[in-house]
Amino acid sequence: MAFPQPAEFPATAPINVEPVKGDKEFKRKIQFSSSRRMVKFPQAVTTNAPTERMASISGNSKLANYVPLFVMLQLGVITRENEFPDQEKLEKQLKELKAAGVDGVMVDVWWGIIEAKGPKRYDWSSYRKLFLLVKKCGLKIQAIMSFHQCGGNIGDGVYIPIPDWVLAVGEKDPDIFYTNRSGTRNKEYLSLGVDNLPLFGGRTAVEIYIDYMKSFRENMSDFLDAGIIIDIEVGLGPAGELRYPSYPETQGWKFPGIGEFQCYDKYLRQDFREAATKAGHPEWELPDDAGTYNDTPEKTGFFGPNGTYQTEKGKFFLTWYSNKLLEHGDQILEEANKTFLGCKVKIAAKVSGIHWWYTDESHACELTSGYYNLADRDGYRPIARMLSRHYGTLNFTCLEMRDADQSAEAKCGPQKLVQQVLSGGWTENIDVAGENALLRYDRSGYNQILVNARPNGVNENGPPKLKMAGVTYLRLTDELLERKNFRIFKTFVKKMHADQDYSREVTDVAPLQRSKPKIPIDELLEATKPIKPFPWVEETDMSVGGTLADYLDNIFAFFPILN
Repeated sequence: MAFPQPAEFPATAPINVEPVKGDKEFKRKIQFSSSRRMVKFPQAVTTNAPTERMASISGNSKLANYVPLFVMLQLGVITRENEFPDQEKLEKQLKELKAAGVDGVMVDVWWGIIEAKGPKRYDWSSYRKLFLLVKKCGLKIQAIMSFHQCGGNIGDGVYIPIPDWVLAVGEKDPDIFYTNRSGTRNKEYLSLGVDNLPLFGGRTAVEIYIDYMKSFRENMSDFLDAGIIIDIEVGLGPAGELRYPSYPETQGWKFPGIGEFQCYDKYLRQDFREAATKAGHPEWELPDDAGTYNDTPEKTGFFGPNGTYQTEKGKFFLTWYSNKLLEHGDQILEEANKTFLGCKVKIAAKVSGIHWWYTDESHACELTSGYYNLADRDGYRPIARMLSRHYGTLNFTCLEMRDADQSAEAKCGPQKLVQQVLSGGWTENIDVAGENALLRYDRSGYNQILVNARPNGVNENGPPKLKMAGVTYLRLTDELLERKNFRIFKTFVKKMHADQDYSREVTDVAPLQRSKPKIPIDELLEATKPIKPFPWVEETDMSVGGTLADYLDNIFAFFPILN
């Protein structure tokens, strides 16, 4: 649901661009084997924006301020055994969400469940039952192609591994998994180093993902044709995010550790060795001074003051590491675009909100995760530019967080991070969406999400200057539906809709267009030049309430008869 950028907020031209030192030489040196078709320049995305179209048709100019709200379903709604228990309970919950004005739900469609019985032995029966129930309740669906393991990340309370037959391949060849410097394997998601290697019964990892998405389209065609499924978020890494698994709790990571680089499997080692040799430095090796999961930046040689990350060798490595992630996302999103071409859906990719060490000079945990983001280098806008050719949506996290609520010792900066990433997406003229990172039921968290949803507030006379394409609330729980919490949540829904009634047509989308020509790496890396972020309001003009409302909540809680 894109909206026209106003004149004072240019969509395609960077603003206040500052020169970036040292990148030009590395762009020249790093070579990639994949073929690239030249284009003049990344084109701006032009989509049929539902909120603006409906505002025009209805004569209600304020409708253009409506931000759709989705709710992520609880983990385990479809069990690891591919069963759908508690259907009656879920139906009741979905009807409550519908009555509150929620636009739809987000659902993890787990690879480890659907293809558990063997290669191409898909079983969609339980998910069809789930989708029929969601349709019956009048809600729309955001479907996640969840090619990752459930379990091992913050908030995971359920364990769903990737398919056993894939894990069996890993028993013989453990290098199919991401690996840290000490040799510990991470089985959450296949290493991007095997994207194009036929190691899985003659299929590559990318071919496995393609076959899965094609089967989903074939078996869910009625929901796609009816406009019930309107978003396809493509899992591109751990937790479904386009990143490396640099901070796994299963390996002992604890907040706010800097994490570890995850490129020491033999396939990525070989790729780096070839890239370094082509650049004229066959002696360069992968980092050996970047510390361990729970280190702080200054304790390492790589991230400390005048650290390796600032040297020619360090810059070369970080460029290679982050570019491999870009290539990985670009290739799979192109295949997703081919698969769902013509369907009335948006393609989306999720980017993680790594807010700790954001205000440190090194941005250490962002770097270990594959986001080469520094004060003089934007690590997120190249992702947005890559997404632009697929008509894709960038889905970002940590919308609920405020800088003042975070650890000063961890040098957190979630507000500045959100502002940077969303501004980069809008500058590249793509849709941006988002979600909260942690469970929140309080007004402060909701108000911060509302600030980010419309960073310059509501425009009573037409489209706002800036607006997110949608927000997904994490997640449906019994606690959310408790009387006090749900009363606040219903107000939140109304404020997301800019104090307007639910509008089904707002979430209708145009048929997906074919991806545009591949953008050469040099043109993607032009987007690393920092830009001044768009201005943000401090407080939302659509507040769900503050201190006084909390005080009244306590009175209601003390005198239940008032509820």
